[in-house]
Amino acid sequence: MTNRRDILKTALILPAAIAGSQLTSAFGKSAPKDLPKGIYYTKENPGKWSKKVKSHAPLVSMKDGNITLETVHGMSEQHFIVRHTLVTDAGEVVGEKTFYPSDEQAISTFKIPANVKTLYATSFCNKHDLWIVEVTV
Repeated sequence: MTNRRDILKTALILPAAIAGSQLTSAFGKSAPKDLPKGIYYTKENPGKWSKKVKSHAPLVSMKDGNITLETVHGMSEQHFIVRHTLVTDAGEVVGEKTFYPSDEQAISTFKIPANVKTLYATSFCNKHDLWIVEVTV
């Protein structure tokens, strides 16, 4: 396994690259042509992690100009959510939050940027990879 710093970099850079790529179809229904399957997972395409969707794909709620990401997942030294990232469809990182095994929950809240119609919420698990959810604002 790569070191944690490399994992964290990937959890930040990869979603921005994905969101910034030219996606003409709804994200999650088909993988971008330039990325092989198995790089990221979605509710629609959970790949080898089909039994992990509910505990790994971030839940998204919006209220009063804020967007909250929650990954309903246990947090232990052996298995935990490492990071949430929120990215615009132009590839701009709106916010990011790193979690630690000692955190009780993986929840993060960010301001919704003006004039944005689509966001990508990510959740990265140390054992079950990167999960992305497309959000229409």
